[in-house]
Amino acid sequence: MSAEAVAQGASVTAGVMGYKGNMAAAKNAKAVAEYNAQVAENEAILLARQKRDNEEALRKQSDRLEGAQRAAVSKSGVQLKGSPLQALADTYFSTEMDAAMIQYAGDIDQMQKQSEAALTRSQGMARASSLKTAAISSLLTGASQAAQIKS
Repeated sequence: MSAEAVAQGASVTAGVMGYKGNMAAAKNAKAVAEYNAQVAENEAILLARQKRDNEEALRKQSDRLEGAQRAAVSKSGVQLKGSPLQALADTYFSTEMDAAMIQYAGDIDQMQKQSEAALTRSQGMARASSLKTAAISSLLTGASQAAQIKS
């Protein structure tokens, strides 16, 4: 076997090894991106649960406040008209406003996590595509070097 044939074989082998390595890296990049995207989606689910729990806690606290206000007004002998009724209405509307703010903030947090997941997947696909291109380039480089050795 001539030195020329050995060099050609080594060039082709190097090209094939580069191809296999880059294809494995592409597969890994895609898998890592998918994992990170899943983590972000799971965080979005947890944020939705947190939003629900925060709103529920707010409403329970508001119900306790309203009960205390009703008890205080009833104890004083005043009827629920005018100022006492206005205080209950203020409590109700403040609670609804706070609940709306909790929902809004939670929706923003969830949207950010969903966007993060989409971006992570997109970046993983781009990285995988780049590595696949590098894999093909390795094959072509190995073939080219083998051809040049023969010349």
